[in-house]
Amino acid sequence: MLIIFYIASFVAVIATILVITQHNLVHALLYLVVSFLAVAMVFYVLGAPFIAALEVIIYAGAIIVLLIFVIMMLNLRQESVAQEKQWLNLQIIVGPVVLAIILGAELLYMLSFEPTSGLEGNVIGAKAVGLSLYGPYVIGVELSGILLMAGIVGAYHLGRQKKKVTHRFLETQEE
Repeated sequence: MLIIFYIASFVAVIATILVITQHNLVHALLYLVVSFLAVAMVFYVLGAPFIAALEVIIYAGAIIVLLIFVIMMLNLRQESVAQEKQWLNLQIIVGPVVLAIILGAELLYMLSFEPTSGLEGNVIGAKAVGLSLYGPYVIGVELSGILLMAGIVGAYHLGRQKKKVTHRFLETQEE
């Protein structure tokens, strides 16, 4: 199980670095999904299957869908459609697919050959997580909700502007 932990950690670090260094937001989102899946794998190996499931459902599912809606809201012009068609080719998915195949192979190995125990930790249940989140960490939960709402309002405000706002990395590509 220790080698699975290190491989999943390595995939998470590589995917997160690629999220930061990508110039295209869609490419960065693909790597972000892989990064979330790798972190979920790390949680599972450490004996927290509930947190791993929450990582996949909440982050890799809901937050990514929210980010895709924000991207769609920001790209309201016809020229953006042509640019997205140019960006969507087979080369974008090669990196995320390779990293996801590594994670899938680890998961299949863990489910078929290894017992379902963690490395050295205790299994954390849903009740303990809920009591922890809405007990001593309730301020953090509330602040993260406010931060997400502020991000959505800011994205909506940027999307409504008449002047075209271009990211500094994309300015060099358009010239």
